[in-house]
Amino acid sequence: MLKKNQRLTSHSAFVATYRQKRVVSDEIFVLYGGKNNEEQNYPTRVGFVVSKKIHKRATKRNRIKRLARESYRNLLKNGQIPQAQGFTSLIFLANEGALDRNYEEICSSVKNLVANLAIKYF
Repeated sequence: MLKKNQRLTSHSAFVATYRQKRVVSDEIFVLYGGKNNEEQNYPTRVGFVVSKKIHKRATKRNRIKRLARESYRNLLKNGQIPQAQGFTSLIFLANEGALDRNYEEICSSVKNLVANLAIKYF
């Protein structure tokens, strides 16, 4: 589980990240990235969103969030995502393609999206 200071929890934090419009996507996730100059020394905070459009059952939606959270946590722990390369907040929004994916596919998607976001906006 991610530490509390590594998670986006408030509605205002989600809205602020969405408004910055730094977006990359693939068939599994849409990744929104946010930067705040005041929070340079804080860890990157991450949120995961799976809407009811994806699946009506909460168990399916929660499975996607669990896999995405765990893959992000493992990548961060292994140093493959060094504090999301300058972004202070990230939101992973699941697409319908996330339903049938396994852990390895979700993990590679998370890693590639963070790398693409850093390339596109730095």
